[in-house]
Amino acid sequence: MSIPFVDLKAQLRSIEGEIRGAIDTILENTSFIGGKPVAEFESAFASYVGARFAVGTSSGTSALQLALVSCGIGRGDEVITVPNTFIATTEAITQAGASIRFVDVEPVCYNMDPNALEDAITAKTRCILPVHLFGQPADMGPILEIAEKRGLVVIADCAQAHGALYQGKKLGSLGRAVCYSFYPGKNLGAYGDAGALVTSDEQVASHVRLMVDHGRVEKHDHTIEGFNHRLDAIQAAILSVKLRHLEGWLEKRRRAAALYKEKLHGLPLILPKEGEGRRHVYHLFVVLSEERDRLRERLAAKGVATGLHYPIPVHLLKAYRHLGHRPGSFPHAERVASQGLSLPMYAELTETQIDEVAGALREALHV
Repeated sequence: MSIPFVDLKAQLRSIEGEIRGAIDTILENTSFIGGKPVAEFESAFASYVGARFAVGTSSGTSALQLALVSCGIGRGDEVITVPNTFIATTEAITQAGASIRFVDVEPVCYNMDPNALEDAITAKTRCILPVHLFGQPADMGPILEIAEKRGLVVIADCAQAHGALYQGKKLGSLGRAVCYSFYPGKNLGAYGDAGALVTSDEQVASHVRLMVDHGRVEKHDHTIEGFNHRLDAIQAAILSVKLRHLEGWLEKRRRAAALYKEKLHGLPLILPKEGEGRRHVYHLFVVLSEERDRLRERLAAKGVATGLHYPIPVHLLKAYRHLGHRPGSFPHAERVASQGLSLPMYAELTETQIDEVAGALREALHV
């Protein structure tokens, strides 16, 4: 049996009529930029994630950059984030004109470690940017407390955690701005690049709405210089269809994760652990093994596709060599990078497929 890492065709088959109907409506109306489809999705998504406002963007990366700029973060400012993330997180900081400062992650849940956060803050720090990695929320309670005490802005990267909860709260309410990616493989994915920024701060929302569309308030009236970071109407229409199914898909992902944990129990692997009070939505199911690369080869030989997220932590990328970090600077993040193996995970994953993955792992581990 060949088991893909993610199966977007299986998802499409389950909603194809709705998707084609939504796209056909856009084609018929020829309203490709902005308009009702975008406004309707923004309203529905803001409500879903617990925020007052949502602004659709061209990608999750552009949402992060716009969030930083709209919250007044720029030249001379320092933003604290984590090393185990996609480069988009740190690109956005640099492109906003600010400087990157890293802090290590929790040894068990792999998100920003609040216990290390205070020591990372300097006189230049203006913003904390936690990443809700793999679908698990960061420990936002103490992060928000520290930010309030020190007068810092919190902007969250929620590119992998659509629908996740922290202490029963939706993540869109936990931060001055929260940024989402709708890259096709996400739990809520478009059919191309797309993203959104959500906030309950009307001033931030208004400024972002200007910036995504060249600083324009009317067709020929531009109050500031902005960007072309708009969400396409076709992508908005697709996302509106998918949003209606998202909770059902998340429950299926959580069931698949529970089956993985049951069937992999006792193997010499470190399995994902859900933090207390956190609803993990398993964008990725990542196991840790010191034999990661050998396991990946053995699984590939058995037809099981896997992924690596992210094998080089950001602080050790060539792009950030100028920051002067060395191996050992952030040991917990580096352990996840060197040992993490992402197993197949999607809502349509069957128990039979999970059995196949578990069997291939047992054979590879000689258990």
